Amino acid sequence: MTVKKTNNDIVQEFDKLSIQVSLNGLSFCVLDTIENRIRLSDTLAFEEERSPYGLRKGLVSLFEKHQLPKKSFAEVIVIHCNTLFSLVPKPLFDVDEMPNYLKFNAKILATDHLDYDEIEDNDMINVYVPFVNVNNYIYELFGAFTFKHNGTVMVESLLKSNTQGQEPICYVHIGLRQMDITVLSKKKLLLFNSFKFSTKEDFIYYLLFAVEQLSLDPEKVLIKLFGNIEEGDEFYTICYEYVKNVSIFAPPTSWYPFHTRDEEVIDFAVLNSL
Repeated sequence: MTVKKTNNDIVQEFDKLSIQVSLNGLSFCVLDTIENRIRLSDTLAFEEERSPYGLRKGLVSLFEKHQLPKKSFAEVIVIHCNTLFSLVPKPLFDVDEMPNYLKFNAKILATDHLDYDEIEDNDMINVYVPFVNVNNYIYELFGAFTFKHNGTVMVESLLKSNTQGQEPICYVHIGLRQMDITVLSKKKLLLFNSFKFSTKEDFIYYLLFAVEQLSLDPEKVLIKLFGNIEEGDEFYTICYEYVKNVSIFAPPTSWYPFHTRDEEVIDFAVLNSL
């Protein structure tokens, strides 16, 4: 394995860097692909939702804390986490119509840069607004890199795991003041949507709204919660009041062939983008 020394810091050229950015906070991890282990990770939660400028400032601070600008990586992946997206069936997708896909369910400006991901094996396109200032900063540091929307990573990862049962399963990821709802049935995506929330009442309202829109029975539908939640907390408790088949979802260990420390909590999208 070749290594190079930069500012007295040995950098392994087979490391991968995965970063998730949102107006509510940041997280990253560095994967050593030779030893199959997480070399470094950290999370920064903002007390209040920031502007894109404040987001970039927080990212610069977090990177400098860990001296990441001094390192080099075999691959860099940036995940943009926001609610400015829309899923479009691939046969209907036209790259010139991206603003029209977004304008009915997201507030966008004429100056916003739009981009899209193709969701693997699902004939679906995710059109979204990335944080351009973050992308520019990452490019200045590391050169060419890959970026995706967190919804793309979420849906692709859950589709790969959803191999059993015929009944719909509703996966709910609780993040920093944002919840992502993914409903799958027979390896097919029925719904993916994200909502900003601040209270447990917001949380249960959006969850029950999604269940109702799909005409699912709250008494029967399987609800699997993961992310910033644990059994017995206020979000789990209120969910159990309205939905009986609720459980904490732990991704199978086979999803993570590399070694992580038990006490290390790394964001789902950050880990599954590697």
